Amino acid sequence: MTISKQDIQKQNYFFESEQTLQHGIEEQIIELFTSSGKANFHDIDGLVETISQNFLSTIDANTEIEIDSLLNSFCNSKIPVKPANFQTYLKSLTNNVIDHSIHTSSPRFIGHMTSALPSFVHPLAKLMTAMNQNAVKIETAKSLSFCEREALAMMHRLIYNFSDNFYAQHIQNSQSTLGILLSGGTTANITALWCARNNSLGAKDGFGGVEKEGLTAALDFYGYKGAVIIGSELMHFSFDKAADLMGIGIQGLIKIPTNSNNQVDIQALREAVVKCHAQKLLIIGIIGVAGTTDSGGVDSIAEIAEIAQAAKVHFHVDAAWGGPLIFSEQHRHKLAGIEWADSVTIDGHKQMYLPMGIGMVFFRDPDLAKAIEKQAAYTMRKGSFDLGKRALEGSRPGMALFLHAGLNLIGLKGYEFLIDEGIRKTQYMADRICTMPEFELLAKPDTNLLIYRYIPESLRDIVVKNNLTETDNQLISQFNEKIQKIQRQIGRTFISRTTKTTICFEREIPIIALRAVIANPLTTKEDIDAVLNDQIQIASEMSIVNCIDFNEKVDQF
Repeated sequence: MTISKQDIQKQNYFFESEQTLQHGIEEQIIELFTSSGKANFHDIDGLVETISQNFLSTIDANTEIEIDSLLNSFCNSKIPVKPANFQTYLKSLTNNVIDHSIHTSSPRFIGHMTSALPSFVHPLAKLMTAMNQNAVKIETAKSLSFCEREALAMMHRLIYNFSDNFYAQHIQNSQSTLGILLSGGTTANITALWCARNNSLGAKDGFGGVEKEGLTAALDFYGYKGAVIIGSELMHFSFDKAADLMGIGIQGLIKIPTNSNNQVDIQALREAVVKCHAQKLLIIGIIGVAGTTDSGGVDSIAEIAEIAQAAKVHFHVDAAWGGPLIFSEQHRHKLAGIEWADSVTIDGHKQMYLPMGIGMVFFRDPDLAKAIEKQAAYTMRKGSFDLGKRALEGSRPGMALFLHAGLNLIGLKGYEFLIDEGIRKTQYMADRICTMPEFELLAKPDTNLLIYRYIPESLRDIVVKNNLTETDNQLISQFNEKIQKIQRQIGRTFISRTTKTTICFEREIPIIALRAVIANPLTTKEDIDAVLNDQIQIASEMSIVNCIDFNEKVDQF
């Protein structure tokens, strides 16, 4: 086949055009990484700051946009061929994402464990991004590694309060691990039990240990018929994940009933430990909960510690939510016994008012984490300061900057104020609920989290007389679910919901509860009143009859 002169000219044109296009793209991309490119972004910094401030100053918790309408803005599966203009992209991002993001900073957003952030976080976030340190490796996080160890030592001392000599010996000792910073409470809890399992089933008498030879071989070598984890029925679902990942299965997670204060039943716990020993089951760990996710309840940690010590079992406290109570002179007694825990989880992005992505696990014994240590020829070398050699994650941003800053810029007394204020305002809300006939308080709050429900007017007398039937409770649950969904959709205020159990004619039945979490120092009594008044207003326009159909139609998130 002969190619005409005209075809050749077309091919040359397209080739030259493609070369020109490629050259233009190369210049654009290189400019993104150079100082001149950053200079072009100077004006954009001001624009981003304006957008951020507008977002943070919004008092409504949400926008009214429907989920179906929102998802239709994100249906493009094709990557753009050419680099987009940043201003154009930012405008699209603002219209489609930022404008409809949840205002977790709103003082009327009091429904989830997502706290407001102090002002120093924003400039530090820019610094952290610019530095782009990978915190697991000394070669990619030189000084940050020591900064992180110092911040973790500060928290460790708050929990365990060992001597000056102890911290002088271990704070910057590459062989010691006082704590590990991770992405969240889930990875912290999993890491604690990973250490506990490997420590219980380590190498011995020629046996390579569970790490090398696997769980089945390890249990057989040590004479166990299986392995379990024991804790409250209100344990966080991360322990289901831990049981799954460790190969013991969710059936190996023994969940002990709780009392009316949402605390684990101590006698039932003792009996479970005795039964497991009799059945030759390895107890990988006993879990104490300091701040349940649904109601904020705190277990009797000191009593659980005694049980664990007597049974010679690893004792882990999941204090992801309630751990920062230790900052408060007034409330730290609720955590009595935490200093005897072998490991403790605390989330910095909850009651320490730091950005998402700061989970921590602390160890009483600085050598415990050696049970999970891993090395590689190209990284994590034995004897190095590499923080990743005793951690689950292989890459991790420098979130320690925020933790270190919080401990220094807020300090002990600052955190004490934040904890005390959150609990004081939660108690105010509980008192208001108890004085309002529209509501029923379902549990006395231990922390800054409480659960309650709205009672339709036709059922209030029955509630007072404690004569609700199971059908009555189902109707109240449907009513509360609808209130929560409408309140969320309107977006002025926000409360979450959970499912609890109540006793009805000597039988446990599930009920829907409204759940408040007060983790913003800017939340006022007026904001709390606004949340409750919103619910009363919504309820006044509802009827029990139409609740069932509504809940079937509106359950998108």
